Amino acid sequence: MAREPWQQALKDSLTTTGQLAERFAIDPQPLAAVVKRYPMRITPYYFSLIEQIGDPIWRQCVPDPRELDDIGLVDPLGEENLSPVPSVVHRYPDRVIFLVSGSCASYCRFCTRKRKVGCPSMSLSFRELRDGIDYIAATPQIRDVIFSGGDPLLLPDSVLGDLLARVHAIPHVEIIRIGTRVPVTLPERITEKLCTLLRRFAPLYLNTHFNHPRELTAVAAEACGKLADAGIVLGNQTVLLRDVNDRPEIIGELFRGLLKMRVRPYYLHQMDLVRGGEHFRTPVESGLKIMKSLRGPVSGLASPHYVIDLPGGQGKVPLLPKSLQREGDRLLIRTPSGELLDYPDPPAIY
Repeated sequence: MAREPWQQALKDSLTTTGQLAERFAIDPQPLAAVVKRYPMRITPYYFSLIEQIGDPIWRQCVPDPRELDDIGLVDPLGEENLSPVPSVVHRYPDRVIFLVSGSCASYCRFCTRKRKVGCPSMSLSFRELRDGIDYIAATPQIRDVIFSGGDPLLLPDSVLGDLLARVHAIPHVEIIRIGTRVPVTLPERITEKLCTLLRRFAPLYLNTHFNHPRELTAVAAEACGKLADAGIVLGNQTVLLRDVNDRPEIIGELFRGLLKMRVRPYYLHQMDLVRGGEHFRTPVESGLKIMKSLRGPVSGLASPHYVIDLPGGQGKVPLLPKSLQREGDRLLIRTPSGELLDYPDPPAIY
């Protein structure tokens, strides 16, 4: 059977540091050790957006030796302790994450699940997926199911459609969401056939993950337009990343551009405390300044919640001045239960 164009693009993706060295003047050896621990995959489309070594696209997808530093947490959100079955993360009473895929079109170097995405440990069997569906069906307080992974849209249409149909048929499930980065890294995956499939499962919400204005290409806009035309509500979750998007003018341009593409900025995330990602983390104060800069010059539609996902699975907290407390060099964040959590804020960089 002939591959679809998006499947061929996946096959043609860069997965070795030698392939990088063929196109950019780099020494591939220091990066090879990183790839052994944390896989690399960069689609031809996303690779074409790189203009030079170290630019905002490069930093998001090309390995960095600093990823081998042991600073941070292997499982920063405590998901392993919140998984009643391997394919489900149940942190909040009424909603769960359903891990349906173990791979992504391109591997983000800052991923909170970088400990296992793209690795054999993230390969989910049919039995494990069915166990997840059985758990959701047996837990009536679950109203909202978030398809995640990996990237759910890397599944073939037939497999994705089967999983969506099974979850959609559970009487107490009211909403299905999909978290995906393919509009950013593999926009050719958004086919008319896929949109016709997704249309069947309304209300369906899709959150994608644009981090920089250079990702807002005409091709990406076309992909998002197809989804919006199919009645799918589009949101975006941006991660605040050092030397990628941690400037007010960059975030403002990004969020305005997303609205033009019918994608509403939903969250601006303070980066998780993931091991191997410390070089991406920004001070909380940087995010607060960016949020302040949006008020007035940018439509309220383009002002998302600035949040932190607390370590250990304690959930998301909006980052507002009233939720923070400074004691010398220490930053304390108030948790949903009212406790003050000592947060390892990076030093100021400006």
